[in-house]
Amino acid sequence: MSEDPDYERHGGFPVFEPADPGPGFGRFLTAMRRAQDLAVSADPDSGTWDKVADRAEELVGLLDPFEAPEGVGPANRVPSLPGAGSLLMPPYRVTKFDAEAVELTVQFSRYHVGGNYAVHGGVLPLMFDSVFGMVIHATGRPISRTGFLHVDYRRVTPIDTELTIRGWVREAEGRKSFVNAEMRDPDGNLLAEANGLMIRLLPGQP
Repeated sequence: MSEDPDYERHGGFPVFEPADPGPGFGRFLTAMRRAQDLAVSADPDSGTWDKVADRAEELVGLLDPFEAPEGVGPANRVPSLPGAGSLLMPPYRVTKFDAEAVELTVQFSRYHVGGNYAVHGGVLPLMFDSVFGMVIHATGRPISRTGFLHVDYRRVTPIDTELTIRGWVREAEGRKSFVNAEMRDPDGNLLAEANGLMIRLLPGQP
């Protein structure tokens, strides 16, 4: 049970209910993730790029009339889909979500490469920050924002490999939650670890 009875009202956050956009949205996400990979790896002739641009502009024209406010569209509101239906996030799946810890699997792809087929170092803070938010929610702590986030890179993070991430609250003090997380490969090797500070929002804070 949440220790904060006004949890949903802190900072003016809206209540984001799960969305059910239908199977077409899942197909769209799968195609878009592959398109992202190809956008950074394909090397066709100039005529093919012209055709691809035509299709991309057609897609934008199809979706543009339906742009909606935050929390209305299904992105990030479909827990059954990888990354909860958000193209911003790598495709993760949550396997444990309780007060003890949050655990998930994630697989990075060509889209996330920084160089030499390794995941870009800047992608990992995004992933860890998202995990920190999940940890806060899973423990019933009040809605919080990130005060700081520190990442230690222990090994190169590979693509096309299912990795595991675990996050937990190390210590809580008033409005502050000190959170830790670690990411490991299938052999249990530590790839990166993070620690951060999550600070509870006061009423009215954005």
